[in-house]
Amino acid sequence: MSAPLAPSASTAPLAPPHAPVRACARTVTAAELLDFALRTAADPAVIESLPEGRTWIRLDGPGGSEAWVIGWPPGTGTGWHDHAESQGAFATARGRLREHSLAVRLPSEGWRSLELAPDLDRSRSLGPGTGRAFGEHHVHEVLNESEAEHAVSVHAYYPPLPLIRRFSRSGRVLTLEQVERPADWQ
Repeated sequence: MSAPLAPSASTAPLAPPHAPVRACARTVTAAELLDFALRTAADPAVIESLPEGRTWIRLDGPGGSEAWVIGWPPGTGTGWHDHAESQGAFATARGRLREHSLAVRLPSEGWRSLELAPDLDRSRSLGPGTGRAFGEHHVHEVLNESEAEHAVSVHAYYPPLPLIRRFSRSGRVLTLEQVERPADWQ
């Protein structure tokens, strides 16, 4: 079983880069997801229930969203990915995480490799009690750059993740490598 956002070594053929969105109880805003992630990240009982290591616990988020508490050993990261049609948010509970993102919306299908324009890269550091929300098709990677400190974060998505597209990056070239479905990480 791989972590919900950990790079996968699978060599299975790629599935089509789209999937139907599952119906949820109501529309949940990115602000609500961020509020949930921040409140949950501040809850010692939830955070301390996560065993140390590259581990995760699935939670029910607000309004039918899904959430994850994720452990980040030193030097671990997600690799470049997006969350398809889901918007999301994450908050750091312990340690410090770095997010690298792209200020561009990628096509949802019909491509395998794209050359990125200059000046699309963004980077931010998120310490305990800080977080960020994002919209659909947000492309990023999240890293624990510490050499010694374990980090913990809370992530929430609405609608629940229909898929995750994984990318490799070489300079300005972004290549679609794999599409994961919920069965791959649950």
